[in-house]
Amino acid sequence: MLFPVDSWIRDFGLAPAAPVRLLCFPHAGGTAAYYRPLAAALAPDVDILAVQYPGRQERFRERLVDTVGELADGVADAVRPLLYQPLSFFGHSMGAAVAYEVALRLQTRGHRLRTFFVSGQSTPAARRDRGVHSLPDGLLAAELQRLGATDPAILADRELLGVLLPAIRADYRAIETYRRSYEPTLDCPIVTLTGTADPYVRPSEAAAWSRLTRHDFAFHELPGDHFFLDTQRDRVCEILRRHLTPSPTADRR
Repeated sequence: MLFPVDSWIRDFGLAPAAPVRLLCFPHAGGTAAYYRPLAAALAPDVDILAVQYPGRQERFRERLVDTVGELADGVADAVRPLLYQPLSFFGHSMGAAVAYEVALRLQTRGHRLRTFFVSGQSTPAARRDRGVHSLPDGLLAAELQRLGATDPAILADRELLGVLLPAIRADYRAIETYRRSYEPTLDCPIVTLTGTADPYVRPSEAAAWSRLTRHDFAFHELPGDHFFLDTQRDRVCEILRRHLTPSPTADRR
């Protein structure tokens, strides 16, 4: 079950007493509920919260947002009440870009994250416009099928797909038009995860996040495509635990 902390943030209610808190940012077309399995796997040691973008699930009637900057503005305001204890971010795909922008906004206000996790995303300066957001509905659905980003049952349901595609298209427009010529560094460690067969992000592009931190950097390349999070969940949880609750002798490779 999802509990609203704010219009932008959902709590799974599985680890309220955990000493470690991680806010997760969904991929393009994703929802807060995508992180439910991760929340269950990491409880009770880590309290997982997740961002809910406008235009999906219980926010269905809200205006869609199609820029990373506006999404980040909304989350940055919503996250302020959570800053009374150490907070880390985990962003996958588009979510990593939104999380980075939120981290920068918090940093300018004097707040530092504990750890920033980047999954399946290249650095902000990379070119990422593949024209997916401009595709006709049929071709956009085919791209979702190719990536394995959407339940095949949804792709086969034309009526339901028609309801969901506007939000998915807005997300793709947000990430495909996002690019920074200047990449400010973060005042926290960065941990990058990427899939060996990701068609969107080469390992070298994922590793380039090393230049965006003033602190420790760790790079993890896992078997799988863009959604290696689904097939490598146990390994992902192991990495998260290691970096969220490090011991003095922890292996940081």
